[in-house]
Amino acid sequence: MHSSQAGGAVRLAARPEPVEIDLARTAVVVVDMQNAFMSPGGLFDKSDLPIAGAQAVVAPARRLLDGARRGGLKVVYVKMSYNADLSNAGGPDSPNWHKETGMVLMRKHPEDWGKYITEGTWDEQVVDQLAPLAGEPVVRKQRYSGFAGTSLDHVLKTLGVKYVLYIGGATNICVETTLMDGFFLDYWPILVEDACFSQCPPVAVEGAIWNVENLFGWVSTIDDVLAAVAGP
Repeated sequence: MHSSQAGGAVRLAARPEPVEIDLARTAVVVVDMQNAFMSPGGLFDKSDLPIAGAQAVVAPARRLLDGARRGGLKVVYVKMSYNADLSNAGGPDSPNWHKETGMVLMRKHPEDWGKYITEGTWDEQVVDQLAPLAGEPVVRKQRYSGFAGTSLDHVLKTLGVKYVLYIGGATNICVETTLMDGFFLDYWPILVEDACFSQCPPVAVEGAIWNVENLFGWVSTIDDVLAAVAGP
């Protein structure tokens, strides 16, 4: 394993093997933990998509974030957030217009056009229980991946980040694609599987976790991260 800077290196229990990370160069990236996908009255709830699984992750994710902050880890948020005029949604010639979940649901309900995952709306906000603290970066995105067309890479490099713990949703969509793109940029990706959620079939989530464990990074848990952050 790579040797980290002196004083910050810890061994994190993970699959397929433990991974050494430098806490001074580690960030938690919080993906799409928004009212749209997690709260009653949000986009998914209004569209009859289940949110119980997402809500069940709120308290565990809060425990992870509290412990990570106490341990000095950086916390960075990414969230789906279109311009009010949808000028960054891609338009009808873009596959994003036809396949991105929020766009699909808004097109099915024209009366709700611009009410969901749109900058400045309640729906677009991070859920209150997991809201960013003052000074924590929030990166707006308009595609599944948090790196696609955003400043996330610049933000992480400015913070000196090399190791990234990913939490949020959906495990097999926005979390997985963000993690994969981070892998291609040489960030060390760690999926905290029990701090993630998905409304998709279990086989899709299992496939995503398999991909991370075997091809793109490491898979850990909230308890293992907190143990590593707290030290012996």
